[in-house]
Amino acid sequence: MRGRPGVLGRSDGCSLSGTLEVVGERWTFLILREAMSGVTRFNDFRDHLGIASNLLTARLAKLVEYGIMERHTYQDEGTRARSSYHLTPVGRELNLVVAAIQQWGNLHLECRLGPIVAFEDTHGSPVTVQFVDTATGRPVAPEDIAVRPIGLAGGDSQSDGA
Repeated sequence: MRGRPGVLGRSDGCSLSGTLEVVGERWTFLILREAMSGVTRFNDFRDHLGIASNLLTARLAKLVEYGIMERHTYQDEGTRARSSYHLTPVGRELNLVVAAIQQWGNLHLECRLGPIVAFEDTHGSPVTVQFVDTATGRPVAPEDIAVRPIGLAGGDSQSDGA
């Protein structure tokens, strides 16, 4: 049973709303993309993305604050100490989100650089992001997905005031 449209109502307390508060800004997703590709140094993030230093500093600080990245200090010989930023296990879990957005863009947008495809690291096989039924292990088409709070999974337990 799909439930009525808009059953989630206000976004207060919604995990999607909370997640977007942390990672929903454009630059944040691009920083995550670069980090997932192995970039760790501030100057490399800045140069690869063309982002202003003050914006990059703020976005990295937020990612560190929420445990998505951790900051390490390094010092090349003859230079001052600098920071590098590394994904935590929590941050690496966002790879699914970034890959899903890239996959959607590959299907629906024309990108100057062509599609960006995720690959399985050991064998080099392309991978895709998809919904999977946890009971059967079978893929589920996006049009067959209903979204609702888990408290409502067995039916609408909220009173509608009727």
